[in-house]
Parts: sequence; C-alpha cells; structure tokens
Amino acid sequence: MSYHRFVVLGDSCAEGLDDPYPGEDHYRGWADFVAAHLAQDEPHFRYANLAVRGRRLDQIVPEQAPRAARLEPDLIALFGGGNDVMSRGWDARTVARRVDKAIRTCTEISPTVVTFTLSDISHRMPLGRRMRPRIVALNEAVREAAVSYGALLIDLWPDQAVTDSRYFGADRLHLSAHGHRRLAAYVLGLLGREPDPAWLAPLPGAAQHSSWRADLHWLLHEVAPVAVTRTRNRLIGRQPGDGFFPKRPDLLPMTLDEAWAPGNA
Repeated sequence: MSYHRFVVLGDSCAEGLDDPYPGEDHYRGWADFVAAHLAQDEPHFRYANLAVRGRRLDQIVPEQAPRAARLEPDLIALFGGGNDVMSRGWDARTVARRVDKAIRTCTEISPTVVTFTLSDISHRMPLGRRMRPRIVALNEAVREAAVSYGALLIDLWPDQAVTDSRYFGADRLHLSAHGHRRLAAYVLGLLGREPDPAWLAPLPGAAQHSSWRADLHWLLHEVAPVAVTRTRNRLIGRQPGDGFFPKRPDLLPMTLDEAWAPGNA
C-alpha cells in the first residue's frame, strides 16, 4: 500500500528530540526518516508533523487532532504518553482513558494509524524503577486500545536496545540519532517497507556502563534543570510545551535531502 498524506501527532519523541539535523537548530527524528522513505515510492507524497514537546495525551488530542483531521491523512503516527507518565497526580485509569480517546480519535481521522508503547527506562536511570509500574500501565492501555480500534502497534517494551545507552540522548529519555533510526526501521517494516539494514544492526563495540559519577552528572545537568524549570512554570501557571509550535504544521513534500539518504544515515 502506498501512502500520500502522512501526519504525525505527539510529544517531543514524535518531534525528533534528541536528533538535531547536522549543523542546524531543529530536530529530525524517526518520523522524518520514515517520511523520506515513503516519499521515494510516491511522487505526490506529503508529510506534516504536528507534535509539540511537553504535551500530554489530553493536550495532544484537542490541540493536534483537529488540525490533523483537516489535513485528511491516509497515515497517522501517534507517539505520546511519556509526559503523562511523568506528570504529578498520576492516575492509571485517567491515563488509560486518555490513551483510549487518543487512539480512537486517530483511527476516526485516518484509515491507517501507527502507535507505540514506551520502552523500559528502569534499565538506564537510577530512579527508573519508580516509574516502571506507570509505564507498564500505560503500555497495557496502548495495547488494548490498538486492538480495539485496529491501530498498528510497535511494542518497544521488549526491545533489547533499551539497555544500550548509545540509543538515547544525554537526558536518558529521548532517543539519540541511533535510536531514531532504529525506531524508523520498525515503522517502515510495519508498513511493509524495507528499511536500511544498518539501522537495526547492533552498534559496534560495547556501550559505556553507568557509574556514580555519570549518574551524578546526569542528575545535576539533566534532571535538576528540568525540575527547576517545571517548578517555576507551575508557579506561574505555564504548562510544559507552552510557547512551542509544531515543526512542520502543513503537508509539504519530503525529499531525501531533508533526511539523510537511506544508505548514508
């Protein structure tokens, strides 16, 4: 099946953090790679990315879904839920309802919808095990909704790459360039396309093992600044993601020059 109008909804992981275009100040990510590959098969292919960093599922649906509907996509990818997992006042039933609504809404807009579970952060974060039950609950809701509404699912929970720090950025949350390519390969494979084999090949050498010094550096330089910013924003009534806009709000052509050619990625 060929696709003509590809629209991405979600949060920072859908936007492309932590994979900046070389020498530029905006992000690439798995969705751009997927779009570049799909564009090779369809000269009239168009791609929009409505994702906004920091957004929860209950924000993604009212803010991004109406615009997506106006674009009349035949393929949607929805990547969200991470900010729900990390939000204060977590409630599994509330988030499950958000997941159900988000996936149902996407399947009402597009005949083909791809959605994702989250990977297990407990392998790479000192405090990750505290978040593990939340991710498990979110993933169960995603799997159930995908079955209920006929969405295609990419289940990242069992992916062994989660134990290799090279697939993640400095904050240990967002995918690195390697991680985004790997995720793009999963999406393309699910859609019946042949991804670049290098994107799924094991990285050479061994990943650097964590240490107390590395963990301390992560806490001081990655976790603490985010916590301070979120606390300050909460005091002034500012939500994560306020002031940010989609990187690609309109359906536009996609070329291999915009995302590296498959053989060079």
